[in-house]
Amino acid sequence: MGIDIKLIFAILAVLLAVFGSFLPYLRDIFKKKTKPHTYTWLIWTITQGVATAGLLYGNGGWGALDLLIGTFFVFAIFLISLKYGTRNITKSDTIILMVSLLAIIVWLQMRNPLVAVLMVTAIDFAGYLPSFRKSFQEPWTETVSSWLIFSLGNIFVILSLNEYNLLTLTYVMMMTVANIIIAVICLMRRRIVLQAS
Repeated sequence: MGIDIKLIFAILAVLLAVFGSFLPYLRDIFKKKTKPHTYTWLIWTITQGVATAGLLYGNGGWGALDLLIGTFFVFAIFLISLKYGTRNITKSDTIILMVSLLAIIVWLQMRNPLVAVLMVTAIDFAGYLPSFRKSFQEPWTETVSSWLIFSLGNIFVILSLNEYNLLTLTYVMMMTVANIIIAVICLMRRRIVLQAS
């Protein structure tokens, strides 16, 4: 009986997510270095839970393990952000939240799994927009290494998938790119914006 390489990739993805991304991110929140955007993490709590279900439905296999565990941490960060998150919330952030929540209601009525996954991916990306803006204005309020390791972990999620199709790939690939965008925004802006003491 051989080693299941897909399981190894899934375990690597989970270890990277938990120990390389989520725990350092949480540590930095409690140290008041990182200030998550509450709207972003609320949207992600809903969308990641649904995308995980889509991965399972699309026969993602072990690839769903990382997202399943990640959903727990995303929800925890949302709850913690209510107290420790950024206060840099704009009208456009609120509009994005409201449109995303309305889109989630529409999405829940969908019977076509592919359309549902495409829609949840779009909603999830909209959830990144408040954090993109906040990271541009306050680049020191994010744990850049967590975002880069999230992306690396997502590559292992992709490698751990049983099947490669739009149901299993769309959401994970979008997250990979969007996480890199947050890291790049922070790194570029940190050259210009001085760190608050």
